[in-house]
Amino acid sequence: MVITNVSEYEAIAKQKVPKMIFDHYASGAEDEWTLKENRNAFSRILFRPRILIDVSKIDLTTTVFGSKISMPIMVAPTGQHQMAHLEGECATARAASAAGTIMTLATGATFSVEEVASTGPGIRFLQLYMFKDRNVATQLVRRAENAGFKAIVLTADSAVFGRREANIKNRFTFPPYVRLKNYERHGS
Repeated sequence: MVITNVSEYEAIAKQKVPKMIFDHYASGAEDEWTLKENRNAFSRILFRPRILIDVSKIDLTTTVFGSKISMPIMVAPTGQHQMAHLEGECATARAASAAGTIMTLATGATFSVEEVASTGPGIRFLQLYMFKDRNVATQLVRRAENAGFKAIVLTADSAVFGRREANIKNRFTFPPYVRLKNYERHGS
């Protein structure tokens, strides 16, 4: 299949991923209001073409916290990749590295910071939630630092999980093979 635009990826995923998992990934919380607003905002971003300029040498590289990346695009922190692919966040880390960009590993990842770091070279950040038990955060940050992660991306606006109507309708539960490994103790 030849993919000609970004929206075709969603159609392919819908065919390949079980419905309950696809709906979990594709849905938003509370009437999906924020999801709709985000899509509307993204659709208003326009590229303004420059006419009659030299485009023989285009350079999209930029730097983020001193790390040079190939383009101003990074992998955002999203969790539970293993529900869509058995190699989960490890495959995502390899893909980000191959593309020359940064992967931000979600706290709710199905592979640990150590497992993701073991996939090879790459620039990686760790997304971190605010935990009531500060020791959990401290240990996770230390593990990320020991694994070579370059930055912490703090998420401070998710005190509770959103109420996803698709998950309620589908009676969503994580498949038995999915574990949130960054919450487990790994020699810390």
